[in-house]
Amino acid sequence: MHVLVVTAVPAERDAVTRAFGDGRPGADHSGNDSSGVGASGDGSEASVFHVRGAEIRRAGPFDVLAGGVGPAAAAASTAFALASDRYDLVISAGIGGGFAGVAPVGSLVVAGRIVVADLGAETPEGFVPVTGLGFGQVLHIPPRSLVRAAAAATGAVTGTVLTVSTVTGSAERAAALLAAHPGAAAEAMEGFGVAEAADLAGLPVLEIRAVSNAVGPRDRDAWRIGDALAALTDAFGKLAPVLEGWIHHDRNDS
Repeated sequence: MHVLVVTAVPAERDAVTRAFGDGRPGADHSGNDSSGVGASGDGSEASVFHVRGAEIRRAGPFDVLAGGVGPAAAAASTAFALASDRYDLVISAGIGGGFAGVAPVGSLVVAGRIVVADLGAETPEGFVPVTGLGFGQVLHIPPRSLVRAAAAATGAVTGTVLTVSTVTGSAERAAALLAAHPGAAAEAMEGFGVAEAADLAGLPVLEIRAVSNAVGPRDRDAWRIGDALAALTDAFGKLAPVLEGWIHHDRNDS
């Protein structure tokens, strides 16, 4: 099993690799030891290699990349990584905002639908998604059997995860997003970009978000980033056997 995990920032990347050891640099992509620490290959340490300047850490069955913030950076970095190696699955992972009443702070969300919420045009009648203009796409649907298995293993809720280029900062905007996307559980900034690159490569995609704050007014005193990162670590510690089973046995069962 070989899985690419794309996060936005190094803190999220390290939360994933922490599930498999201390994340110290080990062997580069060619297998050469670059740090004096031998990469064991069993996930107890994370090896490091680079793809066009981007550092990827290998931990357990996962290659984990901090690909940058926003859908464009996520799509570009994911595409470069997918061109460098062969993968069975791509995961967009990190922290994000949760919609009140659906995904409280500290909870996990596994996306049943990955939707870009602000790609389109403003018109006198309101926002029109890019598909309403006659081109593009706004939705990716992860394999349903994989979503069910991942949610069951991690205790996550499932729902739509919205990809936005501008993080919500008001109650009015949160309400508008829920009105447009009634099944929304969380918002983040990279999932759709990762999914676009995975789709072009013909690979299944999954999105997992640990909720650090409520979607709405930006009350930084209420954010729980440390708790969310810890939840992300815990989730990936439970995911490996689930993904192994799905890739080798249930992949064709949607």
